[in-house]
Amino acid sequence: MKICLRYLGDPGYQQAIGQELGVSQATVSRTVDRVVNSIVAQSNEWIKFPTTNHDLMEAKRIWQSMFNFPTAIGVIDCAHIGILKPNRHIDE
Repeated sequence: MKICLRYLGDPGYQQAIGQELGVSQATVSRTVDRVVNSIVAQSNEWIKFPTTNHDLMEAKRIWQSMFNFPTAIGVIDCAHIGILKPNRHIDE
């Protein structure tokens, strides 16, 4: 899981990620493939979309009344991290 989270969090060269985590590039590739495929296989259990017009309108009503967010029917969770610019140029 650590390998997959590292790759998904900051995708780059699998070889470099492997070196960082002490595994081969092939292990990184296989691990990411297996974990992502497992998540996709279970996604219908956790990710739901409105399937009828009634469900769609109800989702909009809930988001409007609870969060004052008109026409939204849901959200995708993510992390927002503040990034400060460096005080100096990298080449200094």
